[in-house]
Amino acid sequence: MRLFAAVLPPPAAAVELADAVRHLRDLPGADGLRWTGQEGRHFTLAFLGDVDEALLPELTLRLERAAYRTEPFRIRLHGGGHFGDRTLWAGAAGGLDELRLLAERAGAAARRAGVPMEEHRAYRAHLTLARGRRGDGVDLRPYVEALSGFEGRPWEVSELVLVRSRLPVSGVAGEQPRYETVLRCPLGRGGRGGRGHPGGGSVGPAR
Repeated sequence: MRLFAAVLPPPAAAVELADAVRHLRDLPGADGLRWTGQEGRHFTLAFLGDVDEALLPELTLRLERAAYRTEPFRIRLHGGGHFGDRTLWAGAAGGLDELRLLAERAGAAARRAGVPMEEHRAYRAHLTLARGRRGDGVDLRPYVEALSGFEGRPWEVSELVLVRSRLPVSGVAGEQPRYETVLRCPLGRGGRGGRGHPGGGSVGPAR
């Protein structure tokens, strides 16, 4: 199964971001971008790729421990940026050091569980809003400029979430991946579960 660890914005933050994106989609060239759906807007901590289900018990244990070692912290959606002409994203402000540490711990947990991971890269907090279509070369700078004044309200990051991504298979243009929450791991000592080890998380409903 194709998995990644992430931080999901709460509903209020998601609505704020949706309002900002609505204005972006009125800009010239917006039709040349593939916009993420609201369910696909998250801060990826570690992309795990295709994971053998046999690794899930160990992966679960290690992610729960990583979450347990990280106290809740506050961030807010803030501004935006782009990676070349490929990806437009919203940024974050506030507890970036804590978010970076959580990402490092999630990646380390996956490696120790036996998940083959890409070479470690410096973490940059970003929430993908849109991707350029191959060959279109849309200039994303006006979108970043439009996002420069975007400032969301602070919210508390209280859990690490393991998400399954199901890629589109129908071939229908514009179809979005489907996301399912596989595991929720509360942050900090308040997340102690009932399975005899720190950080016991819980399997969440499908998203």
